[in-house]
Amino acid sequence: MTEVLYGTILSAMSTGLGALIILFIGQSMTHKWRDILLAFTAGIMMAASTMSLIPEALNAGGFLPLVVGIFLGVLTLTLLEKNIPHIDIAHNKKGIEFDEKAMLIVAAITLHNIPEGLSVGVSYASENGGDTGNLIAFAIGLQNAPEGFLVALFLVNQKISRFKAFIVATLTGTIEIFTGLLGFYLTSYVASLVPYGLSFAAGAMLFIIYKELIPESHGDGHERTSTYSFIIGLLFMILLIELF
Repeated sequence: MTEVLYGTILSAMSTGLGALIILFIGQSMTHKWRDILLAFTAGIMMAASTMSLIPEALNAGGFLPLVVGIFLGVLTLTLLEKNIPHIDIAHNKKGIEFDEKAMLIVAAITLHNIPEGLSVGVSYASENGGDTGNLIAFAIGLQNAPEGFLVALFLVNQKISRFKAFIVATLTGTIEIFTGLLGFYLTSYVASLVPYGLSFAAGAMLFIIYKELIPESHGDGHERTSTYSFIIGLLFMILLIELF
């Protein structure tokens, strides 16, 4: 219980860690470095889903639960995408009133964090709970850090003070603590849900990688650099999986 609590808190608070950068560099981070960060986290998440979550799900329940869980994860993210207007945080250049679209993007990011929290919690309930959970918490945390920075940057661009932007961006990640604990308890007490939960997490992560992180990392003419960063992130996570 202590381990899952620490894991969910650390992955959730990584959003605030990324947002913390806004207090020191303001709006000076280049598109190139943002793209590199996004591609690196995409590689991390790709390795975590394909090398850890999917094999665990297959071992726990076989192919059918894997297929069902992955499609449930993809469907959940698809419904969120369709029902919550998406704003391209990294490439938005328009002046937008805070009380309208800025609040919308905060709500959207908060809701998008729900499947990520569930992914962490479910991973701790698997057969190799400690190792798998820590790896997924690490992967989600790395994904949350640049996301937190981009949310804070978006808010600063809407004339919000840097400190308030940091606080709001940090709060968007806190929902992962509650959903992480929910995912852990559900799969811990209903063992048959474990393979579905792991597959759900893999599907959600794959959707985020292909729909969000890769396109956003290729939007400013840095495709080659981003590709290298993706591969480095992938290999880095594989190394961690092999070591731990």
